[in-house]
Amino acid sequence: MRNGGGPDCLLVTGMPGAGKSTVTRLVAQRLERSARLGGDEVNAMIVNGFVWALGEPADEAARQVELLHRNLCALANNFSDAGFTPLIDAMVPNRSTLDNFRALLAPRRLLFVVLAPGIEACRYRNSIRDPADRFDFDGYEALEAAMRREFGDAGWWLDTAPLSPDQTAELIVREAGRRAVVT
Repeated sequence: MRNGGGPDCLLVTGMPGAGKSTVTRLVAQRLERSARLGGDEVNAMIVNGFVWALGEPADEAARQVELLHRNLCALANNFSDAGFTPLIDAMVPNRSTLDNFRALLAPRRLLFVVLAPGIEACRYRNSIRDPADRFDFDGYEALEAAMRREFGDAGWWLDTAPLSPDQTAELIVREAGRRAVVT
């Protein structure tokens, strides 16, 4: 996952329970020089005043999501410039958010992977998480439809239902440089 000018930036998204954190960790372990940048971990840096993405007040939630994306991209740019492949684990619900990531990461090449094991697999995986890590979410159908509509042919929509996390990571390492390029 390197282009001629240096490390690519890999952005991995998917619905809650799709496996973003697990897969980005496994991909990072397979690369010689890598840094995993988790949206949840960066958000956890806010000690007081945190508002989650769908929380209230909505304008503050939107401001904090924008801050998260800027912080993730600043870290990714710094790691990329130092020769590390940054793997960003973040919720990217629509094309305008993807375009914002692309602009913030320019001129680096962006690889975009949507983990898509299906709604039932996401619900199940979320239900078996440690209760502290569960994400209560009832908008799977609307989110999946919006993501499919919004992304069109951008990046790589990867059906991971028949794959283990290790198989998914291996496939991403092997194919993302060819299949996940955002143009």
